Amino acid sequence: MTLPDVHLSRAVSHALRHEPWLYELELDEQGWVPVDQLLSALREKGGEWVSVDRPALDRMIEGGSKRRHELDGDRIRALYGHSVPGRVQRHKADPPAQLFHGTAPETWDVVQGDGLRPMRRQFVHLSMDRETALMVGRRKSADPVLLVIDAASAAASGTRFYEGNELVWLAANVPAKFIGIEE
Repeated sequence: MTLPDVHLSRAVSHALRHEPWLYELELDEQGWVPVDQLLSALREKGGEWVSVDRPALDRMIEGGSKRRHELDGDRIRALYGHSVPGRVQRHKADPPAQLFHGTAPETWDVVQGDGLRPMRRQFVHLSMDRETALMVGRRKSADPVLLVIDAASAAASGTRFYEGNELVWLAANVPAKFIGIEE
């Protein structure tokens, strides 16, 4: 029996983003771990997991709707979403002029004063398009608000941005003066 890609993706994300120590993995400063170590840790779960191999990882990564993980030779890492202690090192990048963030309406009051902060993650997640931001916002509210980020001005004022993947940008925080709400 083959393990569904969605189950594999969730387990790999958990291991590489949130609790690598539960899998006896150590992320390097850029979040990489050896593929063989990850596969061994997953196989120890038993049952369907014993069949997890490198081709299964390749299929999961290539078949996903979003690029969440990256393979480089014999290494793998999560591209974003880390909540592990310490910060995964990123390379600064120039963001597009605007980015978006979907959230619950009651959060808007806090954002107006404090800006966007990463909360339990290492970075604030920002979307390239309105639809993705609203989809993410629906995880927090049935009727999310759409925040519009003036990323170009924020970057010009010193906010550091990092590319997560083709749809997601990251920032340590975004000051309130660069955030508006789309009515």
